[in-house]
Amino acid sequence: MTTAKLLISLPHDLALRLKSAVPDRQRSKLIKMLIETEVTRREALLYEAALAVEKDQKLSDDMQAWDVAIGDGIDDDESW
Repeated sequence: MTTAKLLISLPHDLALRLKSAVPDRQRSKLIKMLIETEVTRREALLYEAALAVEKDQKLSDDMQAWDVAIGDGIDDDESW
């Protein structure tokens, strides 16, 4: 696994607590575990939100109504 170094800022008192509670060689592992847990939780929430949107029939009907506007004002030979 490749790694990346990040520079993060923490409140001074929290950084002191981290240093005193977690040994030097275990801090990255702890931070990785905490971030992984939180990112996984947030990804699950986003996934659930996307499923809810897909199941929303009124929203789907509204979006279909706007499909007629796809490409309005864009010519095939138009270049940017």
